[in-house]
Amino acid sequence: MTLPDTMRAVEISAPGGPEVLTPCTRPVPSPRAGEILIRLAHAGVNRPDALQRAGSYAPPPGASDLPGLEGAGEVVALGAGVSQWRIGDRVTALLPGGGYAEYVTTPAAHALPVPAGLTLAEAACLPETFFTVWSNVFMRGGLQAGERFLVHGGSSGIGTTAIQLASIFGARVFTTAGSDEKCAVCRDLGAEVAINYRNEDFVEVLRAAGGADLILDMVGGDYIARNISALADDGRMVHIAFLSGPKAEINFAQVMVRRLTITGSTLRPQSDAAKARIAAELREKVWPLIEAGRVGPVMDSAFALEDAARAHERIESAGHIGKIVLNI
Repeated sequence: MTLPDTMRAVEISAPGGPEVLTPCTRPVPSPRAGEILIRLAHAGVNRPDALQRAGSYAPPPGASDLPGLEGAGEVVALGAGVSQWRIGDRVTALLPGGGYAEYVTTPAAHALPVPAGLTLAEAACLPETFFTVWSNVFMRGGLQAGERFLVHGGSSGIGTTAIQLASIFGARVFTTAGSDEKCAVCRDLGAEVAINYRNEDFVEVLRAAGGADLILDMVGGDYIARNISALADDGRMVHIAFLSGPKAEINFAQVMVRRLTITGSTLRPQSDAAKARIAAELREKVWPLIEAGRVGPVMDSAFALEDAARAHERIESAGHIGKIVLNI
């Protein structure tokens, strides 16, 4: 397959607001050993992209400086040693960076086949949220059927994914959202209780239900102490972001006396091997559910690659429900 020397992309001209996202031309990358080159049709837009744009989430060593952590398209080149993919395969992939472009490289083990029945745009919405939710809720958090599970930000990409997966695996799902409309969407996706945090106290709701066995939190700040209050004895709390800041004053005696577990992770800095393990579990346990139509991405909106700034304005407005994509 003959490939061009250059490609369209969007780069971060300087740390700042959405306006610093600038269309540019870059060389088409070449896959290294163990990698594939994907011609992207669509790329997902995620909050870590906005953090990188603002200068607070640097790419790991060796990764592209372009934003973009997920996308879907066609395999167009194979690095040395790659045997599980062929030229022309349609894949969706977790990316180390570089998704805001026509072409991107990623480890072959971080790609998954586009599930039957999904468009490439829908498939581009899967990796970042499904890798994050599966690894933190099930692998790290150990969610079991029958447990009470609370996820904050239920109408976000992470939230809509977590609600569906937790519900389908038998958990009792509680969530928070910022409007009655968003709460209705969460209930439609499988939440038993959707709490409008503007007029209800999630701590009171969870305590009345017996406390949360597991909480997935991306808010941080004053939610940390409130989450501890909302946990059941022997409960677990997993942090994946701190939209309200990483600092809080908490009573650690509660952690000890009530045998609580507090943990967390970020996806991007993890090893290639760790991400490959997550991909393998998703392919075995979740991809069949997607192909059966029982789980899937919730789509909010799509923007042209050159309109990435508008996509960032949308995700930072907190008005979106589900995922935002770029049409490459």
